[in-house]
Amino acid sequence: MPELPEVETVRCGIEPHLVGCQVRTVIVREPRLRWPVPLSLSENLTGQSFLTVQRRGKYLLLNCPRGTVLLHLGMSGSLRLVPSNLPPKKHDHLDIVLSNGRCLRFNDPRRFGSVLWTQENPWRHPLLKTLGPEPLDPLFDGPYLFKRSRHRQAPVKVFIMNPRVVVGIGNIYASEALFQAGIHPRRAAGRISLARYQRLAEAIKTVLYQAIQAGGTTLRDFVASDGKPGYFSHQLQIYGRTAHPCPTCGNPIHLDHIGQRASYYCTQCQH
Repeated sequence: MPELPEVETVRCGIEPHLVGCQVRTVIVREPRLRWPVPLSLSENLTGQSFLTVQRRGKYLLLNCPRGTVLLHLGMSGSLRLVPSNLPPKKHDHLDIVLSNGRCLRFNDPRRFGSVLWTQENPWRHPLLKTLGPEPLDPLFDGPYLFKRSRHRQAPVKVFIMNPRVVVGIGNIYASEALFQAGIHPRRAAGRISLARYQRLAEAIKTVLYQAIQAGGTTLRDFVASDGKPGYFSHQLQIYGRTAHPCPTCGNPIHLDHIGQRASYYCTQCQH
């Protein structure tokens, strides 16, 4: 599933090609995504120009003068900038055709993604308004995590993956950050000290920045908007590496399922 670094990589890739471009038409081949593509999308979007391309958590916001396209890549979605006359492939469900002869093409084999439209303030959209802070925001820090975690018995890995607590920290990056911070993923969130939460907040930022610089992580089918894969998978220290020793102590890396998600950790380095 594309996580925050992958979505930010896509945002950076498409923004220079969309801002200032006018929409010529919208082609919807398959409206049955996670939520139905609005019937009025083409009517509302055609003729408008994109002002900005923003990200909120794992959502992309394509802002126009009279509304916003709210887009989520789901489990397997991707965006490509391709020539508008390029024949669509299987699972190419939607094209936003631009006046410059290119189109933004949305592909989603599992159809868990979404393409929505709002004319209201997008930050107050029901899908966005309850989200927690961005992990790369300066306001996100150890004291914030410490305060939000008090009296919580849930495992800390589940806690930091809760989008109402902080957005965009998916399974891969949660495992990596907890390893860097030396915190066992099953430790109760409410039983972690302020000092350790400060290390965790710093680790989260570090891991996410490194992943963005590497273009995201390629596990299964993620590629960026230019068709190139992300390379952070080559830097993973713990996730998916049960066949390798811990890079710090050399002991075996353990695999467990926490919150129904695969969790990798070292029992010696994380406690």
